[in-house]
Parts: sequence; structure tokens; C-alpha cells
Amino acid sequence: MTFGQLRLDGVSRSFGTANALRGLDLTIARGEFVALLGPSGCGKSTALNCLAGLLPLTEGSIWLDDTRIDGRPPEQRGFGMVFQNYALFPHMSVRANVGFGLKMRKVGRAEARRRIDEALRLVQLTEHAAKFPAQLSGGQQQRVAIARAVVLEPPVVLMDEPLSNLDAKLRLEMRMEIRRLHQTLGLTTVYVTHDQEEALSLADRLVVLREGAVQQVGTPEEVYAQPVNSYVASFMGYRNLLDVTVTATAGPLATVEGDGIRLTGANRGALTEGSAKVAIRPEDFVVGDGMENALDVTVEIVEYHGRELSVSARLGTGMPVYFRTDKRLAPGDTVKIGVPAERVLVFAP
Repeated sequence: MTFGQLRLDGVSRSFGTANALRGLDLTIARGEFVALLGPSGCGKSTALNCLAGLLPLTEGSIWLDDTRIDGRPPEQRGFGMVFQNYALFPHMSVRANVGFGLKMRKVGRAEARRRIDEALRLVQLTEHAAKFPAQLSGGQQQRVAIARAVVLEPPVVLMDEPLSNLDAKLRLEMRMEIRRLHQTLGLTTVYVTHDQEEALSLADRLVVLREGAVQQVGTPEEVYAQPVNSYVASFMGYRNLLDVTVTATAGPLATVEGDGIRLTGANRGALTEGSAKVAIRPEDFVVGDGMENALDVTVEIVEYHGRELSVSARLGTGMPVYFRTDKRLAPGDTVKIGVPAERVLVFAP
């Protein structure tokens, strides 16, 4: 099935008085890879299940171009689905698992064989076609689940945390596998994850959710470097979130003070005075003299991460500060750190 865009208009889902998803508006272009990102309970899986037809909508509508589909049952939407648990049939071979959907749709034998062979080739499992799921590794089982989804040649593939059961090395390999398949087949993909790194590496666009509401929609670069509020900043790795007060503004910059610190940063909340929050990534701090926004800190905890150290330190007032550095530091060291003003984000509280 060819289409131009998949559109969600005001999609909401409630469970009793609890709003799991509130007014989701999203347009996904054909061939786009969109990741729904957020912590547990934020509504991302609810959104995917509404899209799949596994949950009815409380409000809103879902459209494929000009055709409304939210009233259709899952099997009539024709979407491919890959879940966190692979849901493979243990008594069927890899080939039979991959071809099960084609059999249900009564696809001709020759056409089914062609599609299964192609799907197995794409996920590099041709030599494992006669094996059963119990004879495969976790990564191979996940590839069978992906092959089963793409063999249907669906208009959209929905993936719900498909890599969370795998170890770190396999997750990395499967991430590259999913990206390669997306590029090779031009699949339209909606991908649910709580893993920021996974979302950043895979998606064309991210949708950051919190308590059922959209916080930000943007490219990985936009969401990573230009979070729209302190929640998105916190979720995307801005570990230093400091409560401050705006004391002066000058164009795009704001000067803030609080608990023994005085910083100048990018005014992301159009603030002129009053309370604010400052967000700084640990990797944006630089150890050494002569830096902007200089702070004197005492090192408390040092974690070794190969090329660099992750450091937990404190200001003289006791406020914690986290930074990363390639300089060798030890607990008890007193050092000066600084950060460029454009890397200091000032938000409304």
C-alpha cells in the first residue's frame, strides 16, 4: 500500500480518570523514522497501541492520507508490528514464523516463497531458516520478528522497545541492523523507546512525551542541542539542573545567580527577571583557568569511563556539579571549571 502521510489528530486515550495520552498531533511522512521517547508511563506505548488498533481512541482520529483508519481493526490496517517480547511460535521453524502472516493472508505459494527468502536475506538469517526459535540467540530471534513484520510489505512498521531484552553489544548491532533495513526498504517506522541514545541514533524525528503530553517534536540535533524546557533538557542528558534567579538580560543572553554562583547563559525562556532553571551538560564543562562562567569545585567521586572520567563535585556552598573530563582527577582535588555561555541554557522554572 502506498501513501503520502500518516496523521494523528488529537489522539487521546484515558483509562478511567487517568489520561494516558492527551491530544497527540503528529504527521509522519512516508519513509520517515519517528521515535516516541520518554520514561515509563509517559504514554509512548499507549500511542503505539492506538496506532496499531490494539486500543480504541478516547478522542481524536488517525488518517492514512485522506482515509480515516482509527475505526478499523488491527488486521485491516496492515501495519507490521515488532514487540519487546518477540512473540515467536516455538513449534515453528524460522521460515514458518516469518511466513505466518503471508499464510493468514492467503498469499500465493510462489510469491510467499520469494518474499520470505528476501526477508531472511535482509536480516541475514538465510542459513538459519530451518532452525527453531529455541536454537537462536536473542539477537537472531529479534531479527526473525523484524523479518516477520517486513515480509508483509506493510505501509508502516510499529516497534515497541524491540531491543530492551538484549545485552549492550547486541543492542548496538541490532540498532545498526534496524537502521540499515529502514534505509534499504524505505520503511515508514514508528519506534517506541526510553533510551535517548537509541532514539538519537535511529530516528529522523523524535517525539518527547511526558505524562501523556508532547513536550517537543524535532530532529535529533534539535532535541539534543535545543531542548524547549527543563524537562526535555533533563531527559536528554543535561544532568546539571540548578535553581537560579535572573538578575539581568541582554538580547539572547541572561545573567543568573543562585547559591554562590553567577552565570551567563542562553535565555531560552524569554525571561526578564525572577526564578529560572539552568541546564548544563556534564560534557560541556572544561577544566582549567580562563574559562567563561568559572566555578571552583571540590572533586568527590570519580568514575572511569575509558578515555574520560565522569566526575561528581561540589561548590563551596555544597551544591553538586557533574562534569566529564580527560584530565586525571582524584577525590579531594580542588579545580576550576568553566562553560561557554551558549552551552548554559536558561529556562522558565
